[in-house]
Formats: sequence, structure tokens, C-alpha cells
Amino acid sequence: MLLDIIDVKPKDNFLLFLTFENGEKKEFDCKPLFDKKVFKPLREKYFFNKAKVLYGTVVWNDEIDISPETLYIDSKKIN
Repeated sequence: MLLDIIDVKPKDNFLLFLTFENGEKKEFDCKPLFDKKVFKPLREKYFFNKAKVLYGTVVWNDEIDISPETLYIDSKKIN
């Protein structure tokens, strides 16, 4: 089942606090993505903090996004 993201909050240490449409709250660490060329701009804190939700996933501009599946599977549940 594909779950859309309804809210994102960029946090310190390149973490994203995510809220999914089912109400689950999770934390995603973006640092492991930094070795991939497409994600290198996210190393800049100013740019990273521009994360927003668009069409159910997290985006930064027209070129950088992370699939909701990846965000859900690779994130840690927040109590």
C-alpha cells in the first residue's frame, strides 16, 4: 500500500520528520543519500531546509525528490 506524505519538517543533522496519511510519524536520515550525484545539493543546509510536500512525496525543486516508498521503508518510527 502506497502512503502519501502529508507533512515534512527538516531538522538538524539532515533529518526529515515525516507525517504519512495514515497518521504515522517517522524520521528519515538523508545523509546516506549524499554520495549520489543527484542528492549532493542537499548537503547545503539552506537548500535542505527548503523541503516541502508535493503530490504526496518530499521535493526540493524540479530535480530532487525522494519516493514515498523509500521514505516509508527506510525511516524510523517516532513514538
